[in-house]
Amino acid sequence: MRVTATRRTRTAAVTAALLLPLLGAAPPSGAETSAGGLQRAFASAAAEYQVPQSVLLAVSYLQSRWDAHAGAPSVTGGYGPMHLTDARTALAEAPHHSEGTEDARGDSARAALLPRQEVPAPTALPARLTTLPEAAALTGISAERLRTDPAANITGGAALLAAAQRDLGAPLSADPADWYGAVARFPASEDDAAGAAYANDVYDVIRGGEERTTDEGQLVSLAAQPGVHPTARTTSSGDTECPRSLACEWIPAPYEEFGDDDYGNHDLGDRPASQSIKYIVIHDTEGAWAGVLNLVQDPTYVSWQYTLRSTDGHVAQHVKAEDVAWHAGNWYVNAKSIGLEHEGFLANPDAWYTEAMYRSSARLVTYLAKKYGIPLDRQHILGHDTVPGPTTSTIGGMHTDPGPYWDWRHYFQLLGRPLEATGGKKSGVVTIRPDYASNRPEYTGCVTKGEPCAAHGSSEVRLYSGPGEEYPLIKDIGLGTTPTTGVNDLSSRVSTGQQYAVAGRDGDWTAIWYLGQKAWFENPRSAPAAVNARGRVITPKAGAESVPVYGRAYPEASAYPAGVPVQSVSPLPYKLLAGQRYVVGDEVPGEYYYAVTFTADSHRVVVGQDRYYEIQFGHRVAFVRAADVDVLGR
Repeated sequence: MRVTATRRTRTAAVTAALLLPLLGAAPPSGAETSAGGLQRAFASAAAEYQVPQSVLLAVSYLQSRWDAHAGAPSVTGGYGPMHLTDARTALAEAPHHSEGTEDARGDSARAALLPRQEVPAPTALPARLTTLPEAAALTGISAERLRTDPAANITGGAALLAAAQRDLGAPLSADPADWYGAVARFPASEDDAAGAAYANDVYDVIRGGEERTTDEGQLVSLAAQPGVHPTARTTSSGDTECPRSLACEWIPAPYEEFGDDDYGNHDLGDRPASQSIKYIVIHDTEGAWAGVLNLVQDPTYVSWQYTLRSTDGHVAQHVKAEDVAWHAGNWYVNAKSIGLEHEGFLANPDAWYTEAMYRSSARLVTYLAKKYGIPLDRQHILGHDTVPGPTTSTIGGMHTDPGPYWDWRHYFQLLGRPLEATGGKKSGVVTIRPDYASNRPEYTGCVTKGEPCAAHGSSEVRLYSGPGEEYPLIKDIGLGTTPTTGVNDLSSRVSTGQQYAVAGRDGDWTAIWYLGQKAWFENPRSAPAAVNARGRVITPKAGAESVPVYGRAYPEASAYPAGVPVQSVSPLPYKLLAGQRYVVGDEVPGEYYYAVTFTADSHRVVVGQDRYYEIQFGHRVAFVRAADVDVLGR
């Protein structure tokens, strides 16, 4: 999303509220800070409350991957390694589809849809957002200490698990398999299916084991216990389009007619029979769960297929995959994609996403990708921030979520497609792949325009016009503005998993072709920001000085039948110049879905003879006509 003045004001107020308990706080007395201290804290809390240590470690891993986030709250007001929630600190915002100038539908055949709605204030907080006060009551530890002291936070989590076990009338057994019911209750989900899906993931962690160094530099280990098999409950997706291992509910987006022959908030379709589904688009909500669900049920608003909840990874489906939701800001992409909204905030680096939500999302995407034949790569699993503006006039209004703090490297590991080197030293292609935790480029504007954001790990790497930080940042001529380090300024950034053709190397710096320019990023051997890869690239045909670049792959005029207005094939302001190379994602026919009436009998899918290549052109993908370019490599 783009940050307007109003948005910045609200963000500042919200972020200040989120950080209020932390201002001026020194490290709490008695906190475990020595090497191995966090591991000992798990052992101590497990012994005190008679919870198997493996259960406590696995629950914490699913909540936070054992990170403390320096006492900052998550998206839903969760604190510390156990993600104990205190939603009084988590204030709702307007969702990102209500901000900026992007038309979420992105179809120039219809008037722009620019809703400006606010999230209604919740009337009551659900139990899943108030586990920290409950832990305080059980342990006698103050809420402030539970928020800021990782060891105390772990103790609070152990107390909650033990209380849930007692409430079930079950013994405080040393066998982790006996704790399934208590684990299912830990996130205080609103329904049994969500709790069961959460518990199933926890026991997957126990069986597989984990080890990692936390954000505070502490090594924590959970030894694999492959023989732990509790009597698990299977979850049911009912009428939803979800794998059975996920807890999904059907909360439909309405297809209703209103006003002056207008309707919303999606279009009926017949995918994949009428047109293929090529993309899955990853969004963040910029709002809390309840408010976002209210908005997707408004017929005058926009829509997306799925929303994922942060506390436990629960999923709600709103639009069937066969139908076209309005979410990406580009009608070509909307017509060929499925949109997933994740409860979260782009510009709050420590408003972290839980492992539970990452895992649910990855499981859902894996299921959808297999069902519809979608490749698991960054040119098909798109961030909203990588969807191109369909025309020149729309470039400045396109959204920028999920932003630089979404952990794409970890996400692709969960998808079963880890981002690995596939090319040799002389490879002409690289895959962007910094170490998320240690890669900390400066961003500004998270709270106040121009002011630095909190230092934080990032999936993105900054680009310069020469091999050094003394050179200017790369400029995006489509935006027409001077590039900045603003958290929403994509002018000079590449993202983990994206692939680019190498344009040069100079010591610790690597150049790639980007938006028609040579763009340089620091890539030292000791801490590489990219790995060598293999892949096909395109380049202008011999004799061509340049070829046009497009934000959508629309058919030629002769392909349109009577009654369907011809959509212009209008190039973007960029040029792909002779000698430059860009990585190919797919070859597709020109295609346009005509849907401007409530009744679907007039809807048409127009397919042309012209073919296009999707390419990784800048931070966003783009399209070039196949007739204009040659394809090189495999």
